[in-house]
Amino acid sequence: MRAARDGWRLATGTLTVVRVGAPATVDAGCARWAMLLAPVAVLPLGLAVALVVWLGSLVPLPPLAVAGVAIGVLSLGSRALHWDGLSDTFDGLTASYDPDRSLAVMKTGTSGPAGSVGVALVALVQAAAFSAYVDTWASALLAGALVCLSRCALWIVCCTLVPPARGDGLGVLHTRTVPVPVAVVGGLLLSVTGGLVVVALVRRTVRRFGGVTGDVMGACIELALATTLLTWAWV
Repeated sequence: MRAARDGWRLATGTLTVVRVGAPATVDAGCARWAMLLAPVAVLPLGLAVALVVWLGSLVPLPPLAVAGVAIGVLSLGSRALHWDGLSDTFDGLTASYDPDRSLAVMKTGTSGPAGSVGVALVALVQAAAFSAYVDTWASALLAGALVCLSRCALWIVCCTLVPPARGDGLGVLHTRTVPVPVAVVGGLLLSVTGGLVVVALVRRTVRRFGGVTGDVMGACIELALATTLLTWAWV
């Protein structure tokens, strides 16, 4: 299936630093497959995190320090793309009640006070949650699996019911490509709580911006990961 192969290449090249060949064709079908295959495309990142967490459990290091390294590895493996999206989304939501002004702020690429604080808080939550998995090899594998599952957030953001906020950018190609039933499954795979957080952010951004952007996609991934890690740590 050519579309699926192109979609895998698009997802891997966009969501990870793994070098793959360029898609032969980038269209709606390719974008749909890219979103559907996102959890599989980041499998190398999940394995890397699982390895760091497992090795951390074998040495006399504070679990929080190991968690920090895991977040660092994950950030490097994704070019910190989602953290940038989280920062821009927080800045946009606090910049103005005017949609155009908010989108302009998000497009500048600079991190304002809200974005900086938001990134710090979510990173702190992720670190605290990751530290709970620095225990056994099974816990480490679970942490890696949750990294992959957090990308199911894209199934919700790119649901056919969610419009793009702009007429250009990453959001235009990927939004409205994932069927509603798949988005529902994504919410369930995010331990429900993660799905609810993503839905809440999507609803908020649609009301504020008129739709979602690539930045919102990144923000949803980081929030989904934090929430899902916390949920499984508590369970």
